[in-house]
Amino acid sequence: MEYTFDFEVPILEITKRITDLKISSKDTNVDLSDQIKDLEKTRDKLKHKIYSSLSPWQKVQIARHPKRPYTLDYINFIFEDFVELHGDRVFGDDKAILCGIAIIDNKCVVVIGHQKGRILEENIHRNFGMAHPEGYRKALRIMKFAEKFNKPIITFIDTPGAYPGISAEERGQAEAIAKNLRDMSCLKVPIISIIIGEGGSGGALAIGVSNKILCLENSYYSVISPEGCAAILFRDSSKAPEAAKAMKLVPKDLLNLKIIDEIIKEPLGGAHYDVEKTSLNIKIVLNNYLNEYKNMDMKKIVDERYLKFRNIGIYKEKVESGKKIL
Repeated sequence: MEYTFDFEVPILEITKRITDLKISSKDTNVDLSDQIKDLEKTRDKLKHKIYSSLSPWQKVQIARHPKRPYTLDYINFIFEDFVELHGDRVFGDDKAILCGIAIIDNKCVVVIGHQKGRILEENIHRNFGMAHPEGYRKALRIMKFAEKFNKPIITFIDTPGAYPGISAEERGQAEAIAKNLRDMSCLKVPIISIIIGEGGSGGALAIGVSNKILCLENSYYSVISPEGCAAILFRDSSKAPEAAKAMKLVPKDLLNLKIIDEIIKEPLGGAHYDVEKTSLNIKIVLNNYLNEYKNMDMKKIVDERYLKFRNIGIYKEKVESGKKIL
């Protein structure tokens, strides 16, 4: 069954009419090509109009689309010879986070990312992309491996947040995330993070303290989900669309606020319409940054990352007619 959002229904209706005309033309042997072409033009114009003016909440919906590409999908298209590495050497192997070594255009890199599942059984296996402490400890172990062998780190962020269950708290969820934030800030190799879907809370930031943070066009990055924000501020989770608008969590707002460094284009309608094209867009941007950091001094790499996060939230005060204006 096709998964369709409310704002996509008009497009689906025209597509169904086109399909019906094609079937009718074949069955009756009547030439309906002119009508079909007109409808296809109308559909294409409508698609461009809808997808070029999505609200923040609609972008959040696309970021959560069940057919949206996940980390493994991008690894298969972008990299060669991916070898997965397992375990945190303390408790176990968290399937919500993938870690490994791979090749991108003859450059050896370390790849880390959240991984969700397509079907219920797989989502349970992957814990819906919500990592336990051992997942973040595994990620940090592999990052230190990357530093030891001077390999750039690429992380794919796609999680609603770190797992909030009792088992995670018992095993030190907060400490694991805090340690990642601290140690990532000092790693002497470049780190490039790409938000490919959901970028939720500390679960995202735990593998996102990076030199460059990139966002796919239909993704979001936020301290809390719109539903969670609405439940806290408005006492009503159904006001998530209002919260999404106020939170400035979509790529355009994040770029204006200098929280992210670049927006990566997606095919019209979202990455799930053309995974290969989206992967190519990501690969081009990754190669540009990897080449930029190729000969950069280690201290400069660390300093750049430090300053990036120190500068987030800086503002200026302007005094005008005796009043302070931020």
